[in-house]
Amino acid sequence: MAIDFNNVPSYIKKEINPPSKTLKRGSKGRAVKQVQEWLQYHRCPTAIDGKFGPATANCVKDFQTAFNLSATGKVEKATWQALVNPMSLSLAPPSIGPKEAAASTVANVAKQHVAHNPIEIGGANCGPWVRLYCEGNDGPHWAWCAGFASFIMQQAYFYRNEPTPIKGSVSCDSLAAQAKAKKLFISKRKLSAGSVDWQDFKGACIFLRRRTASDWTHAGIATVSEGKGNSLVFSTIEGNTNDEGHREGFEACERKRSLSGTHYDFIAFDAI
Repeated sequence: MAIDFNNVPSYIKKEINPPSKTLKRGSKGRAVKQVQEWLQYHRCPTAIDGKFGPATANCVKDFQTAFNLSATGKVEKATWQALVNPMSLSLAPPSIGPKEAAASTVANVAKQHVAHNPIEIGGANCGPWVRLYCEGNDGPHWAWCAGFASFIMQQAYFYRNEPTPIKGSVSCDSLAAQAKAKKLFISKRKLSAGSVDWQDFKGACIFLRRRTASDWTHAGIATVSEGKGNSLVFSTIEGNTNDEGHREGFEACERKRSLSGTHYDFIAFDAI
């Protein structure tokens, strides 16, 4: 099934839709910058300056050759679509079983995104993936972990044709507040004590790493778990992290986290 572009926000269309004119030497502007970002993603790097010069043309030729396209050094529709194809595949409708819980769909969408290696491009919290998860915004101040988790949730519920349980946000603190207001906030204490079982999440939830009683600093999608109580280990798919699990990383990746020793809280997608 194709993406229904009639029902997606304009900021997503700006990332996916090809420009109206072929980009070539002498072209300038946002679309050229996007081409340069995607060239870097595909390991054909050049300066990201929005100016289509000879180096950019040469990198476009390298990309076209690698993807069996005519090596013209110009970016027409077919080349653009090949450049942005990883994001297009991430946005495609997931397979949804007839009795599948919404949380399971969220987990499947998260896997769909991480399979295409969302990364920062052109600087801290910059690039097309960050803009996708932060409503068209990027730059040093746009930490994107909460935006990543929110977007995954929103995409899953969009394709289920159901309203999201919470609105979502680029702020971890706002996610916590929204969940509390909808009675979907699950504290670490409930999991540690056994009053909530991981199976109650029905396939996925949002995890929040808590710094203080009113400050959460990292978020992501949590899926399966092993163990019980403080021995519980849960698998995650999270953005703005890295292999060490640091906040303010550079990619979306899969990790495992332990309930023991760290303050985590959780957001269920259905009432528990």
